Amino acid sequence: MCTVSFVCTNDTIIITSNRDEKIVRPSAIPPKNYVLNGKNIIYPKDPKAGGTWYVVDEKGTVLVLLNGAVEKHQVKLPYRKSRGLIVLEMISSSSPKEFWDEMDLDNIEPFTLVLFQDKQLFQLRWDGIEKSVLNLDIHKNHVWSSSTLYSKEIREQRAKWFYTFLANNLKITEDKMLHFHRYTENENKEHGLVINRDNVMKTLSITQSVIEKNKVMIHHLDLITDKEYSKTFISI
Repeated sequence: MCTVSFVCTNDTIIITSNRDEKIVRPSAIPPKNYVLNGKNIIYPKDPKAGGTWYVVDEKGTVLVLLNGAVEKHQVKLPYRKSRGLIVLEMISSSSPKEFWDEMDLDNIEPFTLVLFQDKQLFQLRWDGIEKSVLNLDIHKNHVWSSSTLYSKEIREQRAKWFYTFLANNLKITEDKMLHFHRYTENENKEHGLVINRDNVMKTLSITQSVIEKNKVMIHHLDLITDKEYSKTFISI
């Protein structure tokens, strides 16, 4: 939810996300299959609001949430709906991208979405006033850090870690990306990839999808319980 990377290597797409949250939030339900609007989807579930920050559908569409838009915003409670529920509304539609173009986000807290759909990559943003869409090159690598937890300077520093890691590893695999997301700057508890800010805000889990032809693999690592979950399905 707060650090996301997109890597394309040898026609394989790897999308990895670290979820940073207050530890008082209940532990997420590990990824499992659900059916929404007749669509088969897989996601880890936030038991508090019922939504998610990372979801994959039966077509291999991936939607990942980051809190905040371009810069850190002032929270203006109460909001109309959880951002995690917005994610489920989008993925359960016939086309998440078209749904985004039409949906009303008035009184929804600012957020960023990374959407991989029909072999296209989009950055979708809501800043509390207007929506924006950025069409990204899927043959390039991308990284995002949440503006609510990381300043512009720190986000740029974290991006440098990402691109340096890629430059130093000519062959990128899903295991290497999981290692990057789990161990990069592991002594830096404030701004490393896995944070622990005074045992109040922590990186709770890492979720990854690997899309290769019509096969999708989903890995989920719960950093609190140190348990791993994996699922594989054939996209249609």
